[in-house]
Amino acid sequence: MAKYKLRLPKMGEGVNEATLTTWVKNIGDQINEDDTVFEVATDKVDSEVPSEVSGTLIERFFEKDDVIVIGDVVAIIETDQEIEEDEAIEITENPEITAIAETVTDQQDKNTDIASNANSNRFYSPLIKSIVKKEGLTQTELDKIPGSGKDNRLIKEDVLAYIAQKKSGNTQTPTSNTTAPIIEKSQPNVQKTDNKSITVANGDEIIEMDRMRKIIADHMVQSKQVSPHVQSFVEADVTKIVQWRNQIKDTFYQKEGEKITFTPIFIYYIVKAIKDYPLINVQVSGNQIIKKKNINIGMAVALPSGNLIVPVIKNADQLSLSGLTKVVNDLAKRARENQLKPDEISGGTYTVTNMGTFGNIAASGIINQPQVALMALGSIRKMPAVVETPEGDMIAIRQKMILSHTYDHRAVDGMLGGLFAKRVAEYLEDFDGNNLL
Repeated sequence: MAKYKLRLPKMGEGVNEATLTTWVKNIGDQINEDDTVFEVATDKVDSEVPSEVSGTLIERFFEKDDVIVIGDVVAIIETDQEIEEDEAIEITENPEITAIAETVTDQQDKNTDIASNANSNRFYSPLIKSIVKKEGLTQTELDKIPGSGKDNRLIKEDVLAYIAQKKSGNTQTPTSNTTAPIIEKSQPNVQKTDNKSITVANGDEIIEMDRMRKIIADHMVQSKQVSPHVQSFVEADVTKIVQWRNQIKDTFYQKEGEKITFTPIFIYYIVKAIKDYPLINVQVSGNQIIKKKNINIGMAVALPSGNLIVPVIKNADQLSLSGLTKVVNDLAKRARENQLKPDEISGGTYTVTNMGTFGNIAASGIINQPQVALMALGSIRKMPAVVETPEGDMIAIRQKMILSHTYDHRAVDGMLGGLFAKRVAEYLEDFDGNNLL
């Protein structure tokens, strides 16, 4: 028999940790290979973590709401399967090993209480605790180190920076610029948010933000703080696209088993415009602009809960319109069913949001960091328009929409941002459906 160490797997690009939300299996439960053992949430998506072996769950190292670093051992599963040596702990009755294990367990129990004295509301991950123990930091020192993680939580870099200062003789602790909102206990009907008092009147309903809404709020505020947002608006005549889609949508469904909406058509031409203007497909890192090789399109999807998620179409420039349609439909469906994988909501280089779905004629979006631009699509409306013909100008009813291009002025100036939006409109107006599918 061996003990298998079930670790928190990689959760996608840029994701270093996750919050444990649910234990699906309890100690003593029998587990089959691929059974879900626990569920976690990142700042991007909720995920199930399965076991790679069959056996019995005998140890759990984290509780609900604990933050786990990628690679941490979360549970031990006793199994009779052959597993890789570095993932196995051979069961033994050696009394010396048993004594060592008990000592380690006792020390882990003590470390769990490391923050219970001076700052009981602050969470310290197992990684932080191990660094503190190794470096011999006191509880007072630990409590004074400002955290740069989410909700001012202490991360590894914060502790290592303090240790480096301490060894150099400079132990002055920097002051955090973030002050938590305060609720006055003496005035229970007044809540303070961002230093502005909000009075709660009789009959008002207080709704606690769920986890995803808090994450969205944090991301939106952070994006506005980081990026100077600029918008350009262009009107596009999409009459040809509307007529073509009406002609082929039934046969397309019969042939492909998929409904073709306007979204993949618009994404198809946005991708073409990105290839014409590759400096839209960039990210900013300090004083460097990183031009991304792959064109990965994030598409905003509204969830039944009212929240928002942005699955990513990887290598969108390599897909035909039929391929894009299938991917768009699949990602949107699984997003609403909370079935997306972490990798499917990371790595985006440009974002598209279709506000026309909700009857909005135009919208200005907030950039999805670390991208530098996004396009909001307005609703398609029948509008009177001047049409040039060989016989002269005439008034006709045309199908028109507004494209709103939002971009980060650190990397994209008005000329590039405006020309890009104009190029998308030109592609839509010059639409030719022959041989497109």
